[in-house]
Order: sequence, then structure tokens, then C-alpha cells
Amino acid sequence: MKIRIRENSVRYRLTKSEVEAFCKRGYFIQQTEFNTSLFCYEIRTKDGISNLETDFKNNTISIYVPNSYTTDWHTNSIVGFSNTYTTKQGKELSILVEKDFVCMDETVEDQSDNYPNPKA
Repeated sequence: MKIRIRENSVRYRLTKSEVEAFCKRGYFIQQTEFNTSLFCYEIRTKDGISNLETDFKNNTISIYVPNSYTTDWHTNSIVGFSNTYTTKQGKELSILVEKDFVCMDETVEDQSDNYPNPKA
């Protein structure tokens, strides 16, 4: 799972096996180990919500997804989900979760588990 953060926006990109694991278990977690702490980012299904939500606590970025979004996401053609979430402080935070496609440009990154690029 890749994460991209810029100002008030958070985007996750998931490979085929990550989308499948997320749909099967209802969560998927990645972590990066630094010298003094562990940074985590996760995606989880959540009851009682109708759109994407997010939070950051205990060095973990969490994106919450309505259960209904994951019923067959791993097998359908829906690329992803987005929402502009209003925080408790009244700030807008853009959230995007999407399937990771093979890049059109050459890259050294292993893309064998990515979705075929529809523009290829």
C-alpha cells in the first residue's frame, strides 16, 4: 500500500492482493520502522458511516470505509473512493483510496501485483 500526503489530502493506493486482503478481512495495515518510533497507516471498514472518514492517533493514519464499499471491490471495475471529510476542527481533508495501476512510465518499482493500466 502506498500513501501520499500533501497538505490536507491523504491518498492510499492498494495492489491487487492488498485490495483482496482488505475486502476479505475488513482491514489492511502497513508500517514503517524509524529509529525512535513506528509509523503505521491502515484502512478499515467501519459500521455506521456512509462515506470515507479518517483519523490520526498513536502514530497511525486510519482511513475508514463503509462496509458496503468492500462487498466486491476486489472483483469489480470501481477504481476507488473519495470524500472531502470535515474534521472536528472544521477543516476539510480530502481522502482518496484507489487501486494501484501499472505505471505508464518506466520505473524500478515491482509492479507485478498492480492492476493493468486501462490506458495501456
